Amino acid sequence: MDALGNPQSVLLLGGTSDIALAIVRRYAPDHQPKGARPRVVLAARPGARRDAAAEGLRAEGFPVETVDFEARRPETHAATIEQAFAGGDIDITVVAFGLLGEAERAWTDADHALELAEVNFTAPVHTGVLLADALRRQGHGRIIALSSVAGERVRRSNFVYGSTKAGFDGFYLGLGEALAPHGITVLVVRPGFVRSKMTAGMDAAPLAVTPEQVAEQTVAAVRAGKELIWVPGAFRFVMMVLRHIPRVVFRRLPI
Repeated sequence: MDALGNPQSVLLLGGTSDIALAIVRRYAPDHQPKGARPRVVLAARPGARRDAAAEGLRAEGFPVETVDFEARRPETHAATIEQAFAGGDIDITVVAFGLLGEAERAWTDADHALELAEVNFTAPVHTGVLLADALRRQGHGRIIALSSVAGERVRRSNFVYGSTKAGFDGFYLGLGEALAPHGITVLVVRPGFVRSKMTAGMDAAPLAVTPEQVAEQTVAAVRAGKELIWVPGAFRFVMMVLRHIPRVVFRRLPI
């Protein structure tokens, strides 16, 4: 990281994520010369979306390397992390891959439930442990884990997705505690509804935000050394109330 808190290299695990790409761009403000942009390692499934994301960043002056990443193929994860670090140290890693799924199908279709569990929880845990090992070996680094307010108190309306994000959230909060003695920090980001590719076609919920707004608050939180944020910040107080509502009342709420 330079004197202004800007990284020299960023790894995007889930490199086609709108939020992850917005975070990278936040580290390259308009007044910064193009030659000062961080090196980006874009780890994602091969295909048109990855190609478009990589070319978009290159057009803006970012040096970009692509690495194959398949969340549901754990036997490939070690090679993905190894390749990501092959070009040098990684200052910031954004763990951004995930799957929203179909809420009603998820609890009636065992295969779909398994898909959500593997993509949203099993793969983040597996890659998180591999990533932690790589960061300990290099002796520094920061992890940004994109969680969700859906995991704070799981709702009937999307309880399979919410339960996977609850596990994701707990793991990365714990990983931050485990890595702290090694000088490595973890920031868990809990956005509410984000207007992105993942939520395209859905009605926006209250306090909806854009990927750019999530990125702005995330980068500010990294520079401030925070470990946990809600986006928007008002969600911290909303969830504080919701966590303490009795179940008999909570199940009647229109959420």
